[in-house]
Amino acid sequence: MSRTLYQIGGFLALGLGGVGIVLPLLPTVPFLILAAYCFARSDETLERWLVEHPTFGSHVRSWRERGAISQKGKRAALAAFATSALVALLFVSLPYSLMPLAAALIGGTWIWTRPDA
Repeated sequence: MSRTLYQIGGFLALGLGGVGIVLPLLPTVPFLILAAYCFARSDETLERWLVEHPTFGSHVRSWRERGAISQKGKRAALAAFATSALVALLFVSLPYSLMPLAAALIGGTWIWTRPDA
């Protein structure tokens, strides 16, 4: 992949992470980790800015070094999964309402088993 495509991907991920700051069900940190990955392959200055960012840098570094997620991040992700699954169970007909529940169980289990940051 070319540097330009990685840089575009990094900015898209950074934008989605920014939207996730204000929308509670859109995750922020996973998009910032993706942005750091893309910037590492396209622009060293942007990668360094993201890794050294006072608010989000520690999350990116924890993930890179140990594959770790903070307890607060885990709780937020699991709460978002639970809310999505509950809304689907209440407002979507079967069997489609089971898809968000399955995603919540699979994704939530994976997140819960990551090391603590």
